[in-house]
Amino acid sequence: MTPRGKLPRTNGQSTLEYAVLIAVVAAAAIGMQIYVKRGLQGRLRQSADSIGEQYAPGRTISTFTTNVTANRTEAVEERGRAATTNIAETTTRTGSETVQESYKGAKLFHDGE
Repeated sequence: MTPRGKLPRTNGQSTLEYAVLIAVVAAAAIGMQIYVKRGLQGRLRQSADSIGEQYAPGRTISTFTTNVTANRTEAVEERGRAATTNIAETTTRTGSETVQESYKGAKLFHDGE
């Protein structure tokens, strides 16, 4: 029994309750870590897949044609006479790139041979 007018000391009890509460929250955060990581990896994979086929060594075939047309006139000053410069350059690139599922009979990876 407690004496009249005095309340029991609960400092130790409340500190213990806070410690248990923090431990439970920390354990839940550690337990959820794997699921959060998997979710982020799934979103990253989904974003990469939405871009389209990615470059794959040995499985990517590219066919591009690049045409460059340049017209240049340089400025030269010699013995008091000056020439002006006009530069017009055009670059066009056409073609395609495809990633194949597999090559028949081709090795995709070097296996140490």
